[in-house]
Amino acid sequence: MTIRRMDHVSVVVDDIEAAIAFFVELGMELEGRAPIEGPWVDRVNGLHGVRVDIAMMRTPDGHGRLELTKFHTPTAVSAEPENALGNTLGLRSVMFVVDDIDATVAALRAHGAELVGEVAQYQDSYRLCYVRGPQGIIVALAEQLN
Repeated sequence: MTIRRMDHVSVVVDDIEAAIAFFVELGMELEGRAPIEGPWVDRVNGLHGVRVDIAMMRTPDGHGRLELTKFHTPTAVSAEPENALGNTLGLRSVMFVVDDIDATVAALRAHGAELVGEVAQYQDSYRLCYVRGPQGIIVALAEQLN
């Protein structure tokens, strides 16, 4: 048994429009949107009465995808505080390589993003930082240095 590929990462959000705008600003493209409901999705999720809207975001190179999911029913629940720190168990961040980390952080701040720490340099290889976006999503940014 082998994995063929990683298809996407899914993030549950409360405000799907804000999340789409945030990731579009980051440079992702909206691949598509759809309402999802029915017995099959209930069975897959182990929930009853699932009704969601999803938005599939794609990286510019076409290789990475992020699914944003807004639950209408049942109501989404929070398993941790919205401002969970980087050492909290579970999925903590999604990393993107960007051309200009300073310009990217500035653009994302217009969409409510906040730096978790600060922009720091790792050796002569990368400048890195974490920003907190919609619903507390931590997005890691890396600018490769030549």
